[in-house]
Amino acid sequence: MKKRILITGGAGFIGVNAAAAYLQKGWNVGVLDNLSRKGTDKNLRWLKRQGPVDFVKGDLRDPKATDRWLGRRRSGLEIVMHFAAQVAVTTSVTDPRSDFEMNAFASFNLLEAVRKSGKKPFTLYASTNKVYGGMESVKVRRKGDRYIYVNRPRGITEADPLDFHSPYGCSKGAADQYFRDYHRIYGIPTVVFRQSCIYGPHQQGNEDQGWVAHFMKAAQANRGITLFGDGRQVRDVLYVGDLLKAYETAYRKRGISAGRIYNMGGGPANTVSLLELLAWISQRRGKKISVKKKGWRPGDQRVFISSVDKIRRELGWKPETRAGTGFEKLWTFLESR
Repeated sequence: MKKRILITGGAGFIGVNAAAAYLQKGWNVGVLDNLSRKGTDKNLRWLKRQGPVDFVKGDLRDPKATDRWLGRRRSGLEIVMHFAAQVAVTTSVTDPRSDFEMNAFASFNLLEAVRKSGKKPFTLYASTNKVYGGMESVKVRRKGDRYIYVNRPRGITEADPLDFHSPYGCSKGAADQYFRDYHRIYGIPTVVFRQSCIYGPHQQGNEDQGWVAHFMKAAQANRGITLFGDGRQVRDVLYVGDLLKAYETAYRKRGISAGRIYNMGGGPANTVSLLELLAWISQRRGKKISVKKKGWRPGDQRVFISSVDKIRRELGWKPETRAGTGFEKLWTFLESR
């Protein structure tokens, strides 16, 4: 019998990459997505060309539909990956109820469906660095075209306090903690990845989310961009291929990873500010991109750099793709489209 993986949000950026990878491994791949995000229909068409996909158009906010979807696919079920979400801080501010329903309530419905299935598949949740909030207590200073930590050379660790800021931070953070607790209370082998800036092929990228792809697409289309804040915000960036290797490593070593939470990003060796990425793009295309500036967005961290020491120590994983190499891969992919 083939091993089965179920992926929510499987037509989104990370989900479609994960689904394709498991099709290549010969797994039975089930995908649930409501196709509400722009570009997911295009991703789904591409995915179906990669192999036989068990696709269901559905919404996790309906607990009965969630139970039916997972319950009918229990046979051989090894992994559940949960990527379906409302992904934009700005949207959460304008519509906090929908944000809560799509992130916290939908995640709870999925966990309950797993629990009631009678199976205990390895269940992975894609959380966010926004659970740490604005991190106003962490000292930063300006250095050229970026902000840097004053005294955190290894970045932010999983031991740093949670401080949900924005409805998005609250809804993702609530789900983050539910996933952890369903291991403690019900014995489901869950793992939480608090993801920083992930980028790569099939990322649609828009003003609210997926900024690396958004900047590149705007440049290739000769459009300007809106820069929120002063552009010196720094993130650690991680190529999606490296992220998938982290997921696979966590599954293979689930005896260690079950019940754990890991920060997931490029770490201190793979950081970039918004201004630095714009400079890379200008050099790559031989022409500057038009920029309009606006104020800071709620909960926008001046710096966020993940410490990846814990997952390296416990699971032996580390980022492999340098930022410049990954940017070139994404630029080429977007250009080909």
